[in-house]
Amino acid sequence: MSRLRRQGRRLAVTALFVVIGSGLWLFQEQSYRDAYTWEGVPTWDELSLTSFHRVMRNDGYLLGWSDLRAGALWVSYQLAAVDDAAIGSRPGFSADWRTLWPIGTDSYSGSGYDRGHLAPNYAIAAVHGRQAQVDTFLMSNMSPQTPELNRQLWQRLEEAVMDHFAPRFEQLQVITGPIYAEGFSNAMDRVGFVEVPVAFYKIIVAPHSENPRALAFIMPQKVQGNEPLDDYLVSIDEVEAKTGLNFFPDLTPAVEQALEGQISTNGWALEEVARKPGRFQ
Repeated sequence: MSRLRRQGRRLAVTALFVVIGSGLWLFQEQSYRDAYTWEGVPTWDELSLTSFHRVMRNDGYLLGWSDLRAGALWVSYQLAAVDDAAIGSRPGFSADWRTLWPIGTDSYSGSGYDRGHLAPNYAIAAVHGRQAQVDTFLMSNMSPQTPELNRQLWQRLEEAVMDHFAPRFEQLQVITGPIYAEGFSNAMDRVGFVEVPVAFYKIIVAPHSENPRALAFIMPQKVQGNEPLDDYLVSIDEVEAKTGLNFFPDLTPAVEQALEGQISTNGWALEEVARKPGRFQ
């Protein structure tokens, strides 16, 4: 009987540690989601092979990883206005063991594509600190982008978000990611294991005003780089239709319709930066 009692106590202690550990993990998970998302973590509109993804946590941002595409479907992060945007030296790229695929730092070599950041180095570093900046150089956060897009048009949009929109609204929710060809029509166009997207989207929300405001953009790979940013404005509904994702699943139907179903630039002063040249032009 004493042996059974000892075994019972061990099982009870083990169960207690499991419960405590699970509770701490769930608390930490919720803390990450609260810090880097607004109105719910992005999910699929309908579950399919192309929309299924795993959520990976990083300092400064969350990432939805597709094992089928061998690339991210989305990254989600929050930005705030900062007084001093000085950041540290540029980190080196590093592989991410969580991708399962062997995507190395030299996987894009000779492909003609840049290692395009999804969660941006500069903005994440300025707001979330050095370790978050290091995490933006994980290869899971890279996506193949043409140089004209990555170094010009996309860079100009990232600069507008951090230097123009964040000070204007003080806090922003951003979700960005690639758009792949429909179904499997482009599945063999890859850089190593990584499928090449046909376009990229960025959704920017000012969530803490009385009526939340949003801008959304879709930018194709084939651009010259000097086009006005507002040429690529779309509704959030259009981004969802092209990605199969649901970006703010906790919104009420009324707010969702108002925020996602229309294009409105009211309050953003987009015209002040739409034609502003980038730093690499």
